[in-house]
Amino acid sequence: MTRVKVVIRCKACGEKYILRGRKDKGIYETGFKMCICDNSDDLEIEEHPM
Repeated sequence: MTRVKVVIRCKACGEKYILRGRKDKGIYETGFKMCICDNSDDLEIEEHPM
């Protein structure tokens, strides 16, 4: 598991979250549950170098 910086953008309202998390076998674990607009499915997730 490696630590990564993850940018999560909500496609419904455009809100952007920048989080640190872990990447394990292609899955990001950041603890992020849902956007402030109650959207938890329609998200764009991007990895950025730390």
